This record gives sequence, structure tokens and C-alpha cells, in this order.
Amino acid sequence: MTERRSNSGPEDSVGAGPDVAEVRGGGFAERAEAVLRALPPGEVVTYGEVAADAGRPGAARAVGHLLATRPADLPWWRVVTATGRLVPGHEAEHARRLAAEGVRVDGGRVRLRSPAPGS
Repeated sequence: MTERRSNSGPEDSVGAGPDVAEVRGGGFAERAEAVLRALPPGEVVTYGEVAADAGRPGAARAVGHLLATRPADLPWWRVVTATGRLVPGHEAEHARRLAAEGVRVDGGRVRLRSPAPGS
């Protein structure tokens, strides 16, 4: 698994990458779900980090699609954009759930910390 980031610093960009159709099949959804289910309370990751950990770097949008269409028990609130932005249209619930896990939210964003050098 890639080194996780907490809440304080810059992050990778979402950028272009495989679209949802390209990552269907091949077990990507199952691997991404496993990554999401392994996130402990208070840990915040980006869509891109989930995609990379699931074996498809650049498939951040596919992770968003997965979270929008898969079981509601996935911890969607622990995932933010590459800039730390919360899910548009669900900011209040997103912020409430993160705050309940001890994550600070300011202005609809969490602060992401860069991984340690060399990781």
C-alpha cells in the first residue's frame, strides 16, 4: 500500500487517466473496495491514492464512480479530492463524519500532508 497522507499539505493531482469503462472488470472494483474497507477511522486519502493502491494509478474518477454506485457501507467520507475538497453536494455530512473521527475540516477541505521523502 502507498504511504498514507493525513490532513496537512499538498497532494497529487487527479489529472487525466483511465476512465470508468477502462477499469471495469479485472477486479479493480473489488481491490478498491478492499482498500477503502481497510482505512481506519481518522485516516483521509484521495481518490487517486485509492486507485493507485488498487493497482490502477490515474483511475481517481473510477474510484469516485465506485463510491457513488457501490454499497453505502464503504467509508466514502474518508476520501477527498487531490486538493482536500469534500464531496460536492454532501459537504455537511462529509464534514460531520470526518469531525466525528477527529479530522479537522476548514472551508470544505481537509489539509493533506505530503508523504515523507523517499516513500
